[in-house]
Amino acid sequence: MTPALIESVFSKESLFALSLFPYLGFLWLMTKKVATPKIALIGFYLTLVFVAVTIPVGAYAQLVLHKSLADVDILHGGAEFFLTLSNITIAIGFSQAIAAAKS
Repeated sequence: MTPALIESVFSKESLFALSLFPYLGFLWLMTKKVATPKIALIGFYLTLVFVAVTIPVGAYAQLVLHKSLADVDILHGGAEFFLTLSNITIAIGFSQAIAAAKS
């Protein structure tokens, strides 16, 4: 394999796309497991919303504004909001499950 081919195969974009498959498998397993707190499961699915928002917003920043998404604060903050929302939802779901198990 040439260095250029290795670089294209292991680019951040291709690794990002490939990382979706294990995550989808994780979601499938968590959905099948009855013990998974429903609110936490919603949070894990909200992570997909974050990905679905980030990809077109990042493309817009790159193609229209000719900047990285990280360099456009309003777009970056808006996309990151969905990651924050998913993390908070996951934390609330597991927190409620722990509290329920203690009582």
